[in-house]
Amino acid sequence: MTTTTTITGNLTRDPEIRYTRDGQATTTLGVAVNRRWQNRQSQEWEESTSFFDVITWRELAENVALSLTKGARVVVTGRLEQRSWETEEGDRRFKVEIVADEVGPSLRFATADVHKVERVTPGPGDDVRDGSTVDADQDPVGA
Repeated sequence: MTTTTTITGNLTRDPEIRYTRDGQATTTLGVAVNRRWQNRQSQEWEESTSFFDVITWRELAENVALSLTKGARVVVTGRLEQRSWETEEGDRRFKVEIVADEVGPSLRFATADVHKVERVTPGPGDDVRDGSTVDADQDPVGA
Protein backbone atom coordinates (compact mmCIF):
# COMPACT_ATOMS: atom_id res chain seq x y z
CA MET A 1 0.00 0.00 0.00
CA THR A 2 1.38 3.39 -1.00
CA THR A 3 0.25 6.59 0.63
CA THR A 4 0.64 9.80 -1.35
CA THR A 5 1.40 12.98 0.52
CA THR A 6 1.63 16.59 -0.61
CA ILE A 7 3.51 19.37 1.17
CA THR A 8 3.97 23.05 0.38
CA GLY A 9 6.91 24.92 1.86
CA ASN A 10 10.22 26.65 1.29
CA LEU A 11 13.52 25.05 0.26
CA THR A 12 15.96 25.16 3.17
CA ARG A 13 18.99 24.69 0.92
CA ASP A 14 19.87 24.49 -2.76
CA PRO A 15 19.02 21.10 -4.26
CA GLU A 16 22.07 18.81 -4.27
CA ILE A 17 22.37 16.60 -7.35
CA ARG A 18 24.41 13.40 -7.46
CA TYR A 19 24.68 10.51 -9.88
CA THR A 20 24.61 6.81 -9.08
CA ARG A 21 27.22 4.42 -10.49
CA ASP A 22 24.67 3.61 -13.21
CA GLY A 23 24.42 7.30 -14.16
CA GLN A 24 20.97 7.91 -12.63
CA ALA A 25 20.50 11.44 -11.31
CA THR A 26 19.23 11.90 -7.76
CA THR A 27 18.62 15.14 -5.94
CA THR A 28 18.10 15.77 -2.23
CA LEU A 29 16.39 18.87 -0.95
CA GLY A 30 15.02 20.13 2.34
CA VAL A 31 11.57 21.68 2.66
CA ALA A 32 10.34 23.71 5.65
CA VAL A 33 6.58 23.74 6.11
CA ASN A 34 5.26 26.54 8.30
CA ARG A 35 1.95 26.36 10.10
CA ARG A 36 0.31 29.33 11.83
CA TRP A 37 -2.88 29.31 13.88
CA GLN A 38 -4.66 31.37 16.47
CA ASN A 39 -4.93 29.88 19.95
CA ARG A 40 -8.63 29.91 20.82
CA GLN A 41 -8.03 30.44 24.53
CA SER A 42 -5.36 33.14 24.48
CA GLN A 43 -6.21 34.60 21.04
CA GLU A 44 -2.43 34.67 20.41
CA TRP A 45 -0.97 33.59 17.09
CA GLU A 46 1.22 30.49 17.31
CA GLU A 47 3.60 28.98 14.79
CA SER A 48 5.17 25.63 14.11
CA THR A 49 7.69 24.55 11.48
CA SER A 50 8.21 20.99 10.22
CA PHE A 51 11.26 20.00 8.16
CA PHE A 52 11.15 17.32 5.45
CA ASP A 53 13.89 15.70 3.40
CA VAL A 54 12.85 15.07 -0.20
CA ILE A 55 14.49 12.75 -2.73
CA THR A 56 13.99 13.02 -6.50
CA TRP A 57 15.22 10.71 -9.27
CA ARG A 58 16.09 10.77 -12.99
CA GLU A 59 14.74 13.63 -15.14
CA LEU A 60 12.83 15.12 -12.20
CA ALA A 61 16.11 15.31 -10.25
CA GLU A 62 17.87 17.12 -13.08
CA ASN A 63 14.98 19.55 -13.60
CA VAL A 64 14.76 20.32 -9.87
CA ALA A 65 18.51 20.99 -9.67
CA LEU A 66 18.37 23.32 -12.67
CA SER A 67 15.18 25.16 -11.67
CA LEU A 68 14.99 25.65 -7.90
CA THR A 69 17.13 27.41 -5.31
CA LYS A 70 17.16 27.92 -1.56
CA GLY A 71 14.13 29.89 -0.36
CA ALA A 72 11.90 28.94 -3.29
CA ARG A 73 8.33 28.04 -2.32
CA VAL A 74 7.53 24.58 -3.71
CA VAL A 75 4.76 22.01 -3.87
CA VAL A 76 5.96 18.40 -3.49
CA THR A 77 3.86 15.29 -4.07
CA GLY A 78 5.28 11.85 -3.37
CA ARG A 79 5.34 8.84 -1.11
CA LEU A 80 6.78 8.41 2.36
CA GLU A 81 9.67 5.98 2.63
CA GLN A 82 11.53 4.91 5.73
CA ARG A 83 15.16 3.90 5.50
CA SER A 84 17.48 2.63 8.17
CA TRP A 85 21.21 2.35 8.70
CA GLU A 86 23.71 1.50 11.38
CA THR A 87 26.10 4.10 12.78
CA GLU A 88 29.80 3.45 13.36
CA GLU A 89 28.94 2.98 17.06
CA GLY A 90 26.48 0.21 16.15
CA ASP A 91 23.28 2.21 16.79
CA ARG A 92 20.36 1.63 14.45
CA ARG A 93 18.95 4.86 12.94
CA PHE A 94 15.74 5.45 11.03
CA LYS A 95 14.64 8.29 8.79
CA VAL A 96 11.41 9.02 6.92
CA GLU A 97 11.80 10.85 3.60
CA ILE A 98 9.47 11.90 0.81
CA VAL A 99 10.33 10.29 -2.51
CA ALA A 100 8.90 12.84 -4.92
CA ASP A 101 6.75 12.06 -7.94
CA GLU A 102 6.22 15.76 -8.70
CA VAL A 103 7.95 18.97 -7.60
CA GLY A 104 6.98 22.43 -8.77
CA PRO A 105 7.13 26.06 -7.78
CA SER A 106 4.23 27.38 -5.73
CA LEU A 107 2.52 30.24 -7.52
CA ARG A 108 0.81 31.62 -4.42
CA PHE A 109 3.39 34.39 -3.93
CA ALA A 110 5.36 34.18 -7.19
CA THR A 111 5.20 33.65 -10.94
CA ALA A 112 7.09 31.08 -12.96
CA ASP A 113 8.36 30.84 -16.51
CA VAL A 114 7.98 27.18 -17.52
CA HIS A 115 10.10 25.66 -20.29
CA LYS A 116 9.44 22.16 -21.59
CA VAL A 117 12.61 20.07 -21.71
CA GLU A 118 13.08 18.29 -25.02
CA ARG A 119 14.06 14.68 -24.57
CA VAL A 120 16.04 12.73 -27.14
CA THR A 121 14.01 9.78 -28.36
CA PRO A 122 16.20 7.05 -29.87
CA GLY A 123 15.37 6.00 -33.39
CA PRO A 124 15.85 2.55 -34.92
CA GLY A 125 19.44 1.43 -34.49
CA ASP A 126 20.27 4.16 -31.96
CA ASP A 127 21.63 3.44 -28.51
CA VAL A 128 21.16 5.84 -25.60
CA ARG A 129 23.76 5.68 -22.84
CA ASP A 130 24.65 9.18 -21.71
CA GLY A 131 21.64 11.11 -23.00
CA SER A 132 23.03 11.42 -26.53
CA THR A 133 22.24 9.05 -29.37
CA VAL A 134 24.89 6.93 -31.04
CA ASP A 135 24.36 5.10 -34.32
CA ALA A 136 24.74 1.35 -33.83
CA ASP A 137 27.26 1.06 -36.71
CA GLN A 138 29.47 3.75 -35.09
CA ASP A 139 29.26 2.30 -31.57
CA PRO A 140 32.51 0.47 -30.71
CA VAL A 141 30.92 -1.08 -27.61
CA GLY A 142 27.91 -2.49 -29.46
CA ALA A 143 30.03 -3.89 -32.33
